[in-house]
Amino acid sequence: MNIAIVGTGYVGLVSGTCFAEMGSNVVCVDVNRDKIERLQRGELPIYEPGLEELVHRNMQYGRLTFGTSLADVLDSVEVVFSAVGTPPDEDGSADLRYVLEVAREFGRHITKYTILVTKSTVPVGTAGRVKAVILEELAARGVDIPFDVASNPEFLKEGAAIKDFMSPDRVVVGTESERAREVMTRLYKPFMIQNFRVLFMDIPSAEMTKYAANAMLATRISFMNDIANLCELVGADVDSVRLGLGSDPRIGPKFLYAGCGYGGSCFPKDVKALAHTGREHGYTMEVIEAVERVNDRQKSIVFDKIMQLTDGRIEGKTVAVLGLAFKPETDDMRQAPSLEVIGRLLDAGAHVRVFDPVAMDECRRILGDSVTYCKNLYDAADGADVLALLTEWRQFRMPSWPVVKEAMRGNIIVDGRNIYNGEELARLGFVYTRIGRR
Repeated sequence: MNIAIVGTGYVGLVSGTCFAEMGSNVVCVDVNRDKIERLQRGELPIYEPGLEELVHRNMQYGRLTFGTSLADVLDSVEVVFSAVGTPPDEDGSADLRYVLEVAREFGRHITKYTILVTKSTVPVGTAGRVKAVILEELAARGVDIPFDVASNPEFLKEGAAIKDFMSPDRVVVGTESERAREVMTRLYKPFMIQNFRVLFMDIPSAEMTKYAANAMLATRISFMNDIANLCELVGADVDSVRLGLGSDPRIGPKFLYAGCGYGGSCFPKDVKALAHTGREHGYTMEVIEAVERVNDRQKSIVFDKIMQLTDGRIEGKTVAVLGLAFKPETDDMRQAPSLEVIGRLLDAGAHVRVFDPVAMDECRRILGDSVTYCKNLYDAADGADVLALLTEWRQFRMPSWPVVKEAMRGNIIVDGRNIYNGEELARLGFVYTRIGRR
């Protein structure tokens, strides 16, 4: 099958590459000429484990190409996926200008039946606006060309996106016609030969499913962080509580880990957008708005603990920050707790030394020279009064604590992801604190 993907960000590049890996001919289109030229040289704009190898292989076999014009490829494709960005506006609503521009370009240049599939995360009702824009462009051309719109939201986890795409637990597709359903079935059948897990539904339900799924996961995170904060006050251990909760098959263990808040490109944006959709329709999403408030507060908890353990005297002290990305196996720092913690430390007059296995360049782009960039964990700890863990990368899980102790000037460790053994650290002379345990 011949496919075009518009947008070469995280969703577009992963989706296009995986479709190509399964045998489709894919052209990824982006108006950013510099990005396309880099991709044509095999240089990826994002970090995702295993993606670079897949891109290079499918480019070599000619199944994956890159270009800057959708109009140039429309005649040769059956399906166009719109995977452009939908950044949040100040009021939390999703900015649809790029989604609608793809629809305009589609309407201006299609010459035969083609499906435009929205893969970007968009509010309920967006497909109707997309369809109206296409019809407007066709009317302006004075032509009547058949087409369909569909919704196919992505459910990719950064750090495991290739596995998620190649072996999905489910694929959600919203369609209006049997013809579009048949094409989407043919497209996804190779990914699920043994167990076809495509859930077909109406388009508004598909659009809502994406927001509801992310909001549910964000809710579990904020709920557990709220419980963790109360555990500290009453003397309970959140890890024990988590085990007790997760053992209930009605609840399950996933997304019940307390920490310093969620970040990334999806949860913060989608929670805001869902709350805004409710307000647009005269309904307050009480739970969702509370989820956002709890998370905003939780991002400051590591800073608050640092201030408590230093009696508020952080000015002039050095803090080593381990982990900058919002989660392991990505360089994505969008809405990352690290930005909140580092920002507050700098405002308080602290010196900050940072290390992350893959997000250092992204940090330089965002924070410039305001922090000191280190070559590893031990370099970051050198001369530090406080060490704070914000991202649970594997290489941070079993450091040589005697070496860390020797390198540090102070002895305070703030564990924002609850991965260390407090008793072991206490024996070594560290002052250790975590989330959800007094």
